[in-house]
Amino acid sequence: MLGKEFCWGVSTAAYQVEGGVNEDGRGLSVWDVFAARPGAVKNGDTGATTCDHYRRFPEDIGLMRGLGLGGYRFSVAWPRVQPSGSGPVNAAGLGFYDRLVDGLLEAGIVPLPTLFHWDLPQVLEEAGGWMARETAFRFADYAGVVADCLGDRVPAWVTLNEPFIHMVFGYALGVHAPGRTLMLDAMPTAHHQLLGHGLAAQVLQEHGGQVMIANNLTPVRAASDSDADAAAASAYDALHNRMFLDPLLCGRYPDLTAFGVPPGLGGSVRDGDLEVIAGAPLDGLGVNYYNPTRIAAPTAPGLPFAEAAIEGVPHTAFGWPVVPDGLRELLVALKRDYGHALPPVTVTENGCSTVDVPGEDGAVDDAFRIRYLADHIDALAAAVAEGVDVRGYYTWSLLDNFEWAEGFSQRFGLVHVDFETLRRTPKASYLWYRDLIAAHRARHGR
Repeated sequence: MLGKEFCWGVSTAAYQVEGGVNEDGRGLSVWDVFAARPGAVKNGDTGATTCDHYRRFPEDIGLMRGLGLGGYRFSVAWPRVQPSGSGPVNAAGLGFYDRLVDGLLEAGIVPLPTLFHWDLPQVLEEAGGWMARETAFRFADYAGVVADCLGDRVPAWVTLNEPFIHMVFGYALGVHAPGRTLMLDAMPTAHHQLLGHGLAAQVLQEHGGQVMIANNLTPVRAASDSDADAAAASAYDALHNRMFLDPLLCGRYPDLTAFGVPPGLGGSVRDGDLEVIAGAPLDGLGVNYYNPTRIAAPTAPGLPFAEAAIEGVPHTAFGWPVVPDGLRELLVALKRDYGHALPPVTVTENGCSTVDVPGEDGAVDDAFRIRYLADHIDALAAAVAEGVDVRGYYTWSLLDNFEWAEGFSQRFGLVHVDFETLRRTPKASYLWYRDLIAAHRARHGR
């Protein structure tokens, strides 16, 4: 049974929903530049307008109020606040988040801002991006700017969103902004993001705010009982999960020698860095869960693992396997592996892309999404029954939006968005989630 104070929420991200990229002094982000490259994003889509949340946020708050939400996780666009990535503050851009937070509070919704959701100011990328140690210090300065403005009304913050995904897709493989293809040479971006988190956490906690980080985590399953597959799965788990948990919760990096990475991430880690990363204890851990990962021994030179398909389960429109019990498995494993070092957990993202087409009456019947959400919430509740301290669930996402390199081809929202007219239409899943939240509140007399 989920408790009285359990928080039901939704999540979005600035570049995916805001639009207004040329409004009120906002600077260029790496995603503005990346999306302008021919072939970088499906169909040449960009986030220039997307859902126009920058102008339409009062309407979107109305949709959130209609759901009866307890919380809204959104991200702050660093280029909107500090167009050059440091120095002068853009008062007009910061003012948008000031109004957004006030509107949320008036609607009875607790704001949960994420400070970095992949939209680095382009100026900082040109100076090295997250490959440059200095970016961690600029991030802490930026965190202080936002906390100075919003900290009197924001009880908790998420510093970074999915540093593993940003490292791999943005810097190693080049399929996301900034589009660099460094492969294993991208490892310093992991440490610099975590160092930025630690520095920012100090600043945020000095302002009285609680601090979280949102990691994309996956239960890793060996493809067979063979020693080779087990070793490959262990290597992948170290890279995907423990590389971004062990420094935070244990003050050390896992063994990454299977990737040819020497201790200290090739010189990136300096004296005192791990004390900074782990020194401001997490008040909560954000878990973004979408699916498990099945790993086999490599069949060709290169990485020490090979990803294997998960068969015999449904798949989303994105092709991701649907394994709800993986969420329970993941949460229980976190408690087992980290024990008292594990802070309270919030599921900060969980959702699916489906093919959502309005019917003749305009309604969107997304029964697949309803089943997906119901099964994952059941899995979360099962983890709570096994003793995991889970404080909230934020589904991805409130609105159909710009899905990074997939453009507008993947729809994750509880609300359908017509990207030509920007009309919002609540889907059947919106009504289902509304009723779920109402029933929970009724059980607890709220």
